[in-house]
Amino acid sequence: MKTSMTLVFTLVAFSLTATFNDAQAKTFRNAYVSFDLTERWDCTLEQTEWVCRTGVGAGDNREAIIILTAKEVGPSDSMTAYEAHLKAPRSIFGRTGQPIQSQILKVEQRNINQHPWIDGMHLASEVPNYFTRYLATTKDKIAVLITFSAHKTHYSKYSTDFYRAIESLRVIATKNLMGQTGGGGGVGIPGSEMFGSGNTGGGMGMDEELPQEGSGNAGGDTATKAIMALAALLLLGGIYLILRNKKKKPTKRK
Repeated sequence: MKTSMTLVFTLVAFSLTATFNDAQAKTFRNAYVSFDLTERWDCTLEQTEWVCRTGVGAGDNREAIIILTAKEVGPSDSMTAYEAHLKAPRSIFGRTGQPIQSQILKVEQRNINQHPWIDGMHLASEVPNYFTRYLATTKDKIAVLITFSAHKTHYSKYSTDFYRAIESLRVIATKNLMGQTGGGGGVGIPGSEMFGSGNTGGGMGMDEELPQEGSGNAGGDTATKAIMALAALLLLGGIYLILRNKKKKPTKRK
């Protein structure tokens, strides 16, 4: 049994390595973090957040999103506070206006490339039917939050991309980063208020960047594709019946 499990883990590791080697990679880097992404992702600075989406032809860019934000460390920013926050369910509103509590899948403190992070994952913490993985940390006077979100129907399509980005994650912020711009901090770094303050989910939310259910979301696209496939099958069936009837020879009367 032990040998069998070892073989399984070896095959999984080999598969992930092969996938990483086959996919063309690029390194995303800003003033505070860097990590590896496959070529299908593009990242842009939107006000105080970096938002990464898949490009045209690489899948529906509403299926998954990566959001990075950093700010000046405030009174509520600590590893203990982040862990406690992620261990509590978040509350959002569904399409009917009814509150939905998120399902907590995991929360742990771990080291990534010799730096401590709080690593948590919820279902329906930002938008119904989306998995969101949270990576939060502090370094000197900088607090960093990165979220990796994907619709549950398509999460497996992006899980390798997310794994690659997280395992290559490095904090590169320097001690003098906060002094690079007058008064407000570095590029894309707001003041010392709590992450995501003011949104309905509280604390660490990034829900304004994700598509709402029923507004062109991945689940709706899947239903549309299914209807189109059924229509195509019915059309092919009609064509087949017409051709079959044409090939039938008329019965001769005696």
